[in-house]
Amino acid sequence: MPNTPTTRTSLTLASTLETVDRVEHEAESFAARFGFNEDDVSSIAMAVREATVNAVIHGNAYSQDKQVTASFEATENELVFRISDQGTGFNEESIPDPLSPENILRGSGRGVFLMKAFMDEVHFRQLSPGTELTLIKHRTPEQHAA
Repeated sequence: MPNTPTTRTSLTLASTLETVDRVEHEAESFAARFGFNEDDVSSIAMAVREATVNAVIHGNAYSQDKQVTASFEATENELVFRISDQGTGFNEESIPDPLSPENILRGSGRGVFLMKAFMDEVHFRQLSPGTELTLIKHRTPEQHAA
């Protein structure tokens, strides 16, 4: 890992679209700092953006009374991004398949699909209240040297 004092950072922000942009930017900077190439940095930032969009729009429903928490952690072997909301929660099994014929032309509903495509691991955990998404990207030996 690079010689840096910060391997973990956390933000607690309002449920706004500005929050989505800020968390995406922070994730992009964090991934770049820990040796990921430009393509991986873009993919990581997009996955974190999608998780944050879900937290703001679906989880918290833009409520001024609810916040989004984003935490980023770098370990020797992976980057871990946790995004949580204070909403009512949801059942991961209820997410429609974005590739099924009836959903293929829908303008939304691909966020979780993209997160799973861009990250090595995606985990959902129900909070009380809310939902926490954990997105993990494994580091390669080349990134350890960066």
